[in-house]
Amino acid sequence: MNGIYGWLAEASRDQKRTLLAASLGWMLDSMDVMLYALVLGEVQRAMHLSAAMSGAMMSATLIAAALGGMGFGWFADRFGRVRALTFSILVYSCATALCGFAQTAVQLLICRVLLGLGMGGEWASGATLVAETWPAQHRGKALALVQSSWAVGYALGAAVVALVMPRFGWRAVFFAGIVPALITLWLRRSLREPEVWQEQRRSRPHAQSQIGRLFRGALGYSMLICATMNAATLFAWWGLFTWVPRFLSMSTTEGGRGLSIVQTSAWTIVMQVGTFLGYIVFGYLADRFSRKYTYIGYLLIAALLVPLFAFVRNPNALLLIGPLVGFFGTGYFSGFSVIASELFPTVLRGSAMGFVYNVGRILSAAAPYLIGHVSEHAGLSYALCITSGAFLLAALIATGLRLPDVWSGELASHPMRK
Repeated sequence: MNGIYGWLAEASRDQKRTLLAASLGWMLDSMDVMLYALVLGEVQRAMHLSAAMSGAMMSATLIAAALGGMGFGWFADRFGRVRALTFSILVYSCATALCGFAQTAVQLLICRVLLGLGMGGEWASGATLVAETWPAQHRGKALALVQSSWAVGYALGAAVVALVMPRFGWRAVFFAGIVPALITLWLRRSLREPEVWQEQRRSRPHAQSQIGRLFRGALGYSMLICATMNAATLFAWWGLFTWVPRFLSMSTTEGGRGLSIVQTSAWTIVMQVGTFLGYIVFGYLADRFSRKYTYIGYLLIAALLVPLFAFVRNPNALLLIGPLVGFFGTGYFSGFSVIASELFPTVLRGSAMGFVYNVGRILSAAAPYLIGHVSEHAGLSYALCITSGAFLLAALIATGLRLPDVWSGELASHPMRK
């Protein structure tokens, strides 16, 4: 066990704290996604929304998240990673709670847009904070641990819905969203900005204004590859996992699998076990072998698994394939975190990561709407298979990655300190 977790035991106090803060932020971010996905059917009935309109609601959230991510990425470079992480979590957690008070579709849409602004900033600031605190030989594992908290949050969201909605209704589910704000205020007191960021601010106080460098030369090429491959993976992910809970709970006559809300929540928790392992295993493979080809391998296997999942009808087979879909269909995000953090210089890292991740969010925002729209004509099983093509496209784009020698770069120069 010491060989597996020794890298974590040897970490400094600051490294552990940043890992905890980023992990909790990402976990509670994913909890909100799960809350909305599982109450989607009730929201549709209460507000008389079509499947396409329900998908469009999530698409609007993703567009807002993209704008928020770019803004908070710049904020993180200008004012600090810790401040950006704190403010982004406060925004999305308060907006989640406000969703419980919405009385009309327009009011709910406004709340989801506000939520998206905060949600978009959390990933870039949290991932940048961890990347700059951990050395190269353990960075893949550290960022994988942060990503794995998404699975924990997803399972937590499913548990909240199963416990709260049958007793108090769908509105009460969203009130759990205020919890991240309280946790954030507690954590914020013990976090410090990464030394590598502080050194850059002291030695090059005006370098952040050179943001145009990101769109020229080698950095511009990296921006293009990262943004487009992430757009494809996010299209696949949001198109698939926004509708998976609905797919499971829809009646068999509608093309679903006819599970109850409690069964759907339980199945989702089981699926997140596979997702969690997918994140963690990716980190070890990425630190031991190639970040690039581990990433591509995950995407290719995910593309093969989606059609199997969409058309299998046996509940036992679903329980077997579901965790595998979670493992390969989500685990690659650990790779994107470490790949993107190592492609860009410290002074522009927050802006770069915020841009490449959130441009992908803008381009992928059509996925929930498109899947919902196609499902109305061809059925949800066929609609979900669209995401398989997006996984394949992402794998093809990723072949163009040109990763640096991180073992000798600026991010590798900060050893672990006790």
